[in-house]
Amino acid sequence: MKALVLTDYKKMEIQDVPVPIIAEDEVLIQVKACGICGSDIHGYDGSSGRRQPPVIMGHEASGIIVETGAKVLGWKKGDRVTFDSTIYCGHCSYCREGLINLCENRRVLGVSCDEYRRDGAFAEYIAVPQHILYALPDEVDFNQAALVEPLSVAVHAADLSPHQLDASVTVVGTGMVGLLVIQALRAYGYGKIIAVDVDSKRLELAKQMGADDTVISDENALEKIRMLSGGEGTDAAFEVVGADATFNLAVNSVHKGGSVTLVGNISQKTNFPLQSVVTRQIRLQGSCASSGEYPACLNMIARGSFNVNPIISATAPLSEGPEWFDNLYYQKVNALKVILNP
Repeated sequence: MKALVLTDYKKMEIQDVPVPIIAEDEVLIQVKACGICGSDIHGYDGSSGRRQPPVIMGHEASGIIVETGAKVLGWKKGDRVTFDSTIYCGHCSYCREGLINLCENRRVLGVSCDEYRRDGAFAEYIAVPQHILYALPDEVDFNQAALVEPLSVAVHAADLSPHQLDASVTVVGTGMVGLLVIQALRAYGYGKIIAVDVDSKRLELAKQMGADDTVISDENALEKIRMLSGGEGTDAAFEVVGADATFNLAVNSVHKGGSVTLVGNISQKTNFPLQSVVTRQIRLQGSCASSGEYPACLNMIARGSFNVNPIISATAPLSEGPEWFDNLYYQKVNALKVILNP
C-alpha cells in the first residue's frame, strides 16, 4: 500500500509499505480522509519528540472497514467508521473510572516515542482495535468525520471546565481547536465569548463560529478584554495555544476567582505567573484529549449543531502530502485544516 512516511525530520516521502496484518480484535480500514494536525507539524521537525522517524503519522481519520478479525463483534465489511486517536487498555484504574484519555497504557496513533511506536492513518489502510471504532451517521461525510477527533477535544474541554449559564469567557487562540472550542462553549450556554488571536482572518472566522467580540493579540489585548467584559475580566478563559505569552494573557484575562482551562500544549514548559494565580484565587484546569465524546460529536455534526465545514481549508490526494507538510510548516499558506484523501 501507499503511505506517507516521515523518513527524517522535515522529510516526508510516499513509500510502498506492507498492508497491516490485523489481530483477532482488530479491523482493517481503508482510509478515506485524514487531517494534518498541528501535532503532526510539530512532529515533522522533531520539536515534540513524539514522532521519531521512520513513522506514518496521522490520527484524525475516517474510512471503510474492509476486513475484520476473528473476535470482532458488531462490525462488518463496508461499515463507515471513524476511530479514537487514543488506543486505551480498558483495564487500568483510569479506564475503569471512564477516564480513558488518562489510560496508563495509552497509545496514540501516528506516534513513535521512546515508550512505543504506532503507525497512523496517512496511508491507504490502517489496523485499529474494535473498541475504539465509531459508526458514521449517514449525514456525516468522510472529511467531516476526520474532524471529529479535534471536535471531541474541544467538547471535552468545555464539559470538563467549571461553567455556568451565560458566563463570559475569553478564548485565546483561534486555530482549528480554538474555533471548535468557541462552538462548544456556545453549545454549553456560555454568554459573551471574546476570541483572541494574532491573525485577523481567523478572528473573522471566530465570529462566524459564535464569538461575540474579537481582539488582536498585541500589547493592548488585556486592556481590550477587560473593557469588553465590564472592566474586571471574564468569568473564564480557555488557552488553546500553549505558549508563555498566551498562557499569561489567559490567566490575566479572567477576574478574581475565575477559571482558566489549558488546552494547548505546544510548549513543554511555560513561565508560571504564580502570584497572579494565587493572590487572585484563579482555578486552573488542564484538559487532555477526549474521553468518550465521539458519539455525541458525530450526532451533533449530523444534526448541524456543529459546523465543521468552514474549518476545512483544503483537501488533497495523499500523494501531495509532502508538499502540504512543507507548505504548512514554513507557513507558505494560511490554512486551518488540510485533509489528505488516500
